[in-house]
Amino acid sequence: MVQSLQMLPETASQTAGPYVHIGLMPSYTGNGQIFDQEIGQSPIADGAEGEIVEITGSVYDGTGWAMRDALIESWQPDAQGRFAGEDGADPHVSGFCRFAADAESGEFTLRTVKPGAVRLRDGRQQAPHISLWIVARGINIGLQTRIYFEDEQNSTDPLLARIEQRPRVDTLIAKKTGPGRYRFDIRLQGPGETVFLDI
Repeated sequence: MVQSLQMLPETASQTAGPYVHIGLMPSYTGNGQIFDQEIGQSPIADGAEGEIVEITGSVYDGTGWAMRDALIESWQPDAQGRFAGEDGADPHVSGFCRFAADAESGEFTLRTVKPGAVRLRDGRQQAPHISLWIVARGINIGLQTRIYFEDEQNSTDPLLARIEQRPRVDTLIAKKTGPGRYRFDIRLQGPGETVFLDI
């Protein structure tokens, strides 16, 4: 016998864009300066120790189109591999940033200090990296990935070592384009799809 269900239907899922910008980056949407200072405008303050780097890139959808409504949050340690709040951490590095793709070009820019290697509790070290969270139209659940740097020692990084399809490791490596400048593109699907993490 079929049982009648006396429950409300599930609400359809929604993607993050474009409304996510209104709540997280209101000045980006042209809504004026709602807050005295928006959260995460920069991961560093004046006086941050270490090499200042600039990472540019785009988030591409499955058709190869640069997503102009992508919003990204980054989290990283300071130049010595210490996170904000840890003993000895650089007080000028919060490590958190919230930034968006340019509405015309779809390109984003992250200006920060190059992170140091992070020592794990078991003594191993993670190669210098920046963690990313990405939301945009068509993304129902924010995506997690990382940026590593091609001019760092990545071969012993525990996370990179776990990627079985070795050519895909390259999708997590930012390419150096000049002194203190890197390029890191994120591809949501198709050839060269970025490795995303289940965190």
